[in-house]
Amino acid sequence: MGIALKSTITTVLQTGGNTVHLGLSLDGISLEISGNTCLQLYSNICFSDTFVHCLYMAKFFAELLGCTLRDKGASPTLESQSQSRINQSQSTKRKTNFFRSLPSEKSLYDPVLERMPQTPTLVAMFDSSSFHRNLYQSKEESCSELYYQDNNLLSGSLEALIQHLVPNVDYYPDRTYIFTFLLSSRLFIHPSELMARVCHVCMEQQRLNEPGLDKSQVRKIAPKILQLLTEWTETFPYDFRDERMMRNLKDTAHRITNGDEMYRKNVQQIIQNLIRKLASLTQYEELITKINAQSTDRMTVLKTKPQSIQRDIITVCSDPYTVAQQLTHIELERLSYIGPEEFVQAFVQKDPLDNNEQNCYSDRKKPRNLEAYVEWFNRLSYLVATEICMPVKKKHRARMIEFFIDVARECFNIGNFNSLMAIISGMNMSPVSRLKKTWAKVKTAKFDILEHQMDPSSNFYNYRTALRGAAQRSLTAHSNREKIVIPFCSLLIKDIYFLNEGCTSRLPNGHVNFEKFWELAKQVSEFMTWKQVECPFEKDRKILHYVLTAPIFSEDALYLASYESEGPENHIEKDRWKTLRSALLGRA
Repeated sequence: MGIALKSTITTVLQTGGNTVHLGLSLDGISLEISGNTCLQLYSNICFSDTFVHCLYMAKFFAELLGCTLRDKGASPTLESQSQSRINQSQSTKRKTNFFRSLPSEKSLYDPVLERMPQTPTLVAMFDSSSFHRNLYQSKEESCSELYYQDNNLLSGSLEALIQHLVPNVDYYPDRTYIFTFLLSSRLFIHPSELMARVCHVCMEQQRLNEPGLDKSQVRKIAPKILQLLTEWTETFPYDFRDERMMRNLKDTAHRITNGDEMYRKNVQQIIQNLIRKLASLTQYEELITKINAQSTDRMTVLKTKPQSIQRDIITVCSDPYTVAQQLTHIELERLSYIGPEEFVQAFVQKDPLDNNEQNCYSDRKKPRNLEAYVEWFNRLSYLVATEICMPVKKKHRARMIEFFIDVARECFNIGNFNSLMAIISGMNMSPVSRLKKTWAKVKTAKFDILEHQMDPSSNFYNYRTALRGAAQRSLTAHSNREKIVIPFCSLLIKDIYFLNEGCTSRLPNGHVNFEKFWELAKQVSEFMTWKQVECPFEKDRKILHYVLTAPIFSEDALYLASYESEGPENHIEKDRWKTLRSALLGRA
């Protein structure tokens, strides 16, 4: 039961060395970190019962977004400009189809699967008006543990939902149910335990453990079980980094093949595809570790090898469109490795039904690609700020600002909203926004338009409108160039967080609130579609290497560089300048 906020409530806490001001009112949430407005959320939110929970949300966003967003005191005036000035293409509205862009899953057992009773396709399941419809109920009609309303599956006991996942001779679960349950069930049960229970139910139902089993019976059910395993391994391959999962997979596959050569080959193909995916993930993680090791603090390099950082991004590439293309390469590559389950695991530190501390959320093998993606956003923001603050001459700083404005505009046109927001965030950091003499030389009309598009007011209404336009363009696209949709990642995480926290996962009768999980799956499935687009632009390794590894300033070093470029304006800034010069340069 939520609490009504009669007036604005403000609190202060310390997190990550920054002061966080959290304001709660009927209008929504405002969040400031060290004077920087990092979040303004305007929506009718039913807050949790305790204010402590709201503090947790503040801490979460402070740690997630850091201090890379807009400086409150330096916000340029937003002008209402036509979106057409940025040449955003419009297209006909169509429904989102998650599985359209999944890896090809045409069954190895088509003759059998074509005769399976199927629930509606995912177009109907995730349609805006009836996304959680599940019409095929013949298996459950006699089960009182699943609750439907108007043919919509709304809730059920965990055991009944597991039963609903398991195919039999006459039934195969709809793919949207498979995706939704496998995504959300980890809130209640470890994937390895779920796999064990699914296998147990299947063996018991089909009596596959009995001696002298009729092979004709196996042939009726084996294709469906293998198809379920295929969908699980293809959509949630990271689950199988757990050795228990891999053992259960091999054990189940061995039982249902029962000496049949065709099924044995199918199992081998499933396992080989899975091993390739896991090997690719390991290589990617090693690459990210290597790249992060090469990226050093710029101030350290400046003091030890100043000649090694004389280049800036314009000397590497002076074409904003090409730089925007290379940023899109980085974005799509990093997106492609994020597993859908990471959005659920990001907010769950411990399984609420498992007292064993050795659970999936403390597993060292848990993928951290979503975290790496947020870190990439922060790096790009700091790179932009570093490139602007570094030049000694005012005209060079102004030129750098205009260059990044053009890069941001091209990112917008491509559909790369994450890089766009990172660039805007970097230019709005206090060390950059305080450079008034530099900004006076900049033509800011294009920047004002971009800021208007990413304005956080009304819960990022303008951005969400542009995102819908890009998503519609993607659905009608005839080329990979038109299919690109890269959302502002931190806002996507926030949306999923509030969906998870704003609705209970368990109903008073103990049922799982499956209506909530249909909505969760709908949001994640759209992301899954976007992340599988192949980047159509040619790679420029010189630009990629610079963007990923060029030394960047810390926040203190940015302030020092800013003060060195345009002197302090008041006593507070003068005192900070002296402190920074002493600490970073060893000068009085």
